[in-house]
Amino acid sequence: MTDWEWDETLFAGAAPYYQQGRLPYAPGLAPRLAEVLAADGTGRLLDVGCGPGTVTLPLAPLFRETVGVDPDPGMITEATRRAATAGPAVRTRWLRLRAEQLPAGLGTFDVAVFAQSFHWTDRERVARTVHGMLRPGGALVHLADLKTERRTTAGLPHPAVPYAGIADLVQRYLGPVRRAGRGLLPQGTPGGEAAVFSGAGFTGPERHVVPGGQTLVRTTDDVIAWTFSMSFSAPHLFGPYRESFEADLRRLLGSASPAGRFAERVPNTEVFVWRRPRRVGSQADGTG
Repeated sequence: MTDWEWDETLFAGAAPYYQQGRLPYAPGLAPRLAEVLAADGTGRLLDVGCGPGTVTLPLAPLFRETVGVDPDPGMITEATRRAATAGPAVRTRWLRLRAEQLPAGLGTFDVAVFAQSFHWTDRERVARTVHGMLRPGGALVHLADLKTERRTTAGLPHPAVPYAGIADLVQRYLGPVRRAGRGLLPQGTPGGEAAVFSGAGFTGPERHVVPGGQTLVRTTDDVIAWTFSMSFSAPHLFGPYRESFEADLRRLLGSASPAGRFAERVPNTEVFVWRRPRRVGSQADGTG
């Protein structure tokens, strides 16, 4: 990813599809984080790369104030709309902001969350900045689907989503190298987050796996929304061929499931909790 540079088209046009299309996190995520973080409604939460509030909104009742930041204007619009329907008990602020623009005068937080967003940032810089925004003993939560699991399709009530066929179709339209905004990601997104967080001064991590496995029934429109919610197949990438691509995608899905129903299992959610030490030079996990 060394030659790739972020640009504002990364998720252009994806926001309306995101909530419908993306697979949910494991349903026990919010209760597990409430326990792990001892969240009692009195702290402040920062969600970096919040998207349409997928994680922000379920966690907001655990904090006195929640701030979601995202560089995509469509994502902020969707988050604002969804928060308005969640009711006055959900205390959130939404800011169109790149992670690299932090701290942006936002003050000190008890918890910062990166939900499948950290890899899009200038990681070393952002990790150091967020470390400075957390109170001593505060937590950085890095979460994603558990990448090492194999989700079985045995016993599901409908055909599996033909992900391999979708990938082939995307490549037919966009080429064999992964697209990302105006650039390409021939090597994919980076890993090695542990070294980055440790280098920024965090201790840990504490690892938690929140179990999924529940059966999830998806419609053809859900799968199309999933496709357009992804950075490598965001709507703008298809240009004048967007309608043609969607028509071919519908034909592919119709062949896989004439009834227009698919089934898969909710992924396990992997959570890493990193702590800002309570005192300078502490080697403890934030409790020293």
